Amino acid sequence: MKQVAQKIKNYLRGDAVLSVSLVLALLSCLIEPPSLQYLRYIDFNTLIMLFCLMLIIEGLRGQNFLQFIGSRILIKVKTRRGIVFTLVFLCFISSMFITNDVSLITFVPFGIMILEMINLTDKMCGTITLMTIAANLGSMFTPIGNPQNLYLFSLSGMGVPDFLELMWLYTGLAAFMLTVIVVVFYPEEHLQLDMRTEQLNDKRAVAFYLVLFTLCVLTVAHFVPHLVLLAVVTAALLYKNKKLFAQIDYSLLLTFLFFFIFVGNMNHIGSLHDFIGSILTGNEVLISVLVSQVISNVPAAMLLSGYSDNYAALIVGTNMGGLGTLIASMASLISYKQVAAKYPHLRRQYLAIFTVDNLIFLAALYALYLFYYGGTV
Repeated sequence: MKQVAQKIKNYLRGDAVLSVSLVLALLSCLIEPPSLQYLRYIDFNTLIMLFCLMLIIEGLRGQNFLQFIGSRILIKVKTRRGIVFTLVFLCFISSMFITNDVSLITFVPFGIMILEMINLTDKMCGTITLMTIAANLGSMFTPIGNPQNLYLFSLSGMGVPDFLELMWLYTGLAAFMLTVIVVVFYPEEHLQLDMRTEQLNDKRAVAFYLVLFTLCVLTVAHFVPHLVLLAVVTAALLYKNKKLFAQIDYSLLLTFLFFFIFVGNMNHIGSLHDFIGSILTGNEVLISVLVSQVISNVPAAMLLSGYSDNYAALIVGTNMGGLGTLIASMASLISYKQVAAKYPHLRRQYLAIFTVDNLIFLAALYALYLFYYGGTV
């Protein structure tokens, strides 16, 4: 029993956001004692979609699918600038479909290896920072690009075309800025990249997972009920590869669950709800950005959605809010840990470059919001 308790303790220590969400949920139980009413707090559609996507993407990773795509593209590139551009936009585009954190888990180690091969380690910090920004900003374009989009999209009742229309201009500006930075700061110098093409482990398994992924997309587009998706994916993977159920990150699902309980209980304090709601009204984007800097954008989306139903503004604000501090988007920690582990002496340099570049992108996107959209969503 002591060993189990110690394992739980160590697990919570390793995930600050999960620990905070658990403490907040427990404290909020003092306001509203646990009951079956808690079930009404939970957005089961979001949890189902997250669960299914994590299983399917983990399955694709296990088949070397993402590395295969990346290597097939890179092997055709002949310049240093082209290689950096490819690495950055692999993160940008892939994050729209496999989420920002999975994109970084896959392509940052891949990118570090490539930069070492082409003797571009002097630009390691800047390149990995660009890849991180690309993943965080590419993911904002689609409802399945990151957890906060999935959650807010589910609450909003939007259709997929409405979501894409909301985010396309911000995504376009991000792509333009990333392109300009790569063109200006990286040489055109030609080279021959001697690398082997990664191979798929099992083509049939890849096709199997892609069919399930398509089913997820159809569910997001409201063509397939969430319960049908859950039943099909669970049954298919129990048959095909039950080990996946032990490999996915359940801490994200638990974090969502604890925040659902916290926000649901806090809404029982009518005066507090009205006060926070009055502050948020008309300022959803700015407050979402600011709150994200402190608690990261996924918890910010869940917290603020309890006090405002302007979901479009919260979507824009929490996606912008992923820029800024290292914890503004928890996915950014993935890149930092990879660089810090291999190049400990670069930690300070990386943090400095990361912060400056993030603030530049944040300022540009917020300026677009203010001047093009008139500060309204």
